[in-house]
Formats: sequence, structure tokens, C-alpha cells
Amino acid sequence: MVNRDEDPGQVAARLTGRPVSRARRSSGSPAEVLLDGGTPVMVKRGDGPGAVRAEVAGLRWLAAADAVRVPAVLGHDEHWMVTERVPTGAPDPGAALRFGRALAALHAAGAPHFGAPPPDGPEDACIGLAPLRNAPGTDWPRWYAEHRVLPYVRGAVDRGTLRPDEAAVFERVCARLPELAGPAEPPARLHGDLWNGNVLWGADGEVRLIDPAAHGGHRETDLAMLHLFGCPYLDRVLAGYRRAAPLADGWRDRVGLHQLFPLLVHAVLFGRGYAEQALAAARGALAR
Repeated sequence: MVNRDEDPGQVAARLTGRPVSRARRSSGSPAEVLLDGGTPVMVKRGDGPGAVRAEVAGLRWLAAADAVRVPAVLGHDEHWMVTERVPTGAPDPGAALRFGRALAALHAAGAPHFGAPPPDGPEDACIGLAPLRNAPGTDWPRWYAEHRVLPYVRGAVDRGTLRPDEAAVFERVCARLPELAGPAEPPARLHGDLWNGNVLWGADGEVRLIDPAAHGGHRETDLAMLHLFGCPYLDRVLAGYRRAAPLADGWRDRVGLHQLFPLLVHAVLFGRGYAEQALAAARGALAR
């Protein structure tokens, strides 16, 4: 069991081996702690079994690409992790352009297969509080249907968020995925949960990514999630990305298709409103 009574300062000292000069006692996670000497760090508690292991492995896998920056992991155990704190600033067009180029480089670093977990990461991971199974696949349309769409459709039906007749809409999309998916692409190294809240605009003018659900997937999925929840200067992010790695023709028409995954995850976690958005995206894909 997670020791929920352990103070974040105690956790930081234990996992980094450094004294703590100040900690804000908080029941929330993450919490900010100041190490002796003035180094600020973030202390985060895992939400479930394997959550810390998955996040640490994901951050290290993204860092290994030497592309998009991520906070350094300073220590962890089964239930807690300590990372560097990133001083944040205002988004700006130049940082957005550089972020787009770096994201393209991250994706180009690749993965062994679709569904590949990070090295040392668990096959059974999570995205937010929802389960995320990183089962291997070589054919993206089939893998996306089996592991990123249909499991969450079933979960939403089980919770009453989707009706069984509505589930059939997603089944029709999955049946047509081979024709809707566009040209085949190699597995990309994805952040996997790339909404705006996981994009930190650093005070130094560089973007960092946090809270990954990293795995091997289709690069358009990360970009579709940036579209879904909004991102400052998204046009500049996409301009930087496309200069570094042009996207296949028709990619804009496939945004909704790639948004099915995050929308269905949100439908499982947060209810009917997201289910309706997912249905609209599915029907839009079928109308193409």
C-alpha cells in the first residue's frame, strides 16, 4: 500500500539523499519541495500499481530520444517519484516552433512496434486513471482498434456512458480503419497523453513534457490530442513539426479518427459529454 501519510519532504529526502529546507505539507500530488541548497523539486505519488514505474520509464524513454525535454527523474520507489521542478513562463511563437521540431524528432526516434512500452515499463500501464494496455502489434489499424478504441467503448458501455447501439458506430469505424488510416507509417515514440496540461512552457523558452503515457504508436495521435484540448500557438507547433517531418496527405481529415482514443478514455472516466464528442468524431470519420 502507498504510505499516504508520508510527508513529501520526507519522501524527497529519502529518494534523493539530500536534506530538505522547506516543504509545503499537502494532501495533494504533486507537491513542491525545496532541497537544501535551494533546488526545487516535485514529489508525486503514484495513483495505482505500476503507475510510478510506468511514468519513470516513460520519462526516461522520451529523454533518451534527445529531442523534447522532460524533467529529470531524481529518485523513485514503487509508490513515489521525485523530479526536477520546471520554472514556467508564458508561451511564445518561437518556443512553439522549436517544440514542433523537437516533437517530430521524438516521434522519429521510433519504437520496436505499435504498443511497445518503454524499456523497463510495464505492459499494463495507465493513462490518467484509466488502464492502458501496451500489447504489441505490427499493423496500426488493427492494433488501434483492438487496444485503443474497442476496450474503452466496452468500458463506456459497462458504465452506461454509451448505449449498445452507439457502440456499433465505433465498431463500424474499426472495420473501416484499413481504408481510413492513411499511408502506413512505422511506429513512432509517443508521449501518449499530449494534452496542453502536460506541456510546460519553460521560463527559459523551451518546452518540457510531463506525465507521459509513453508507447509506440502513430505520430498523428499525439498531434490529434494537441488539437483536441488546445495548445497555445498550435499553428507554430505544427509549422515546426511539418518542416522537420512532413505529414502524409490527408492528415487533417484523420484528426478526428485519432481523437477517438483520448475521447473514449475521457468518456470512461468523466461521462456522457465526452461520449457524445467521441460519437461525433466517429460519425465524421465514417462520413469521409
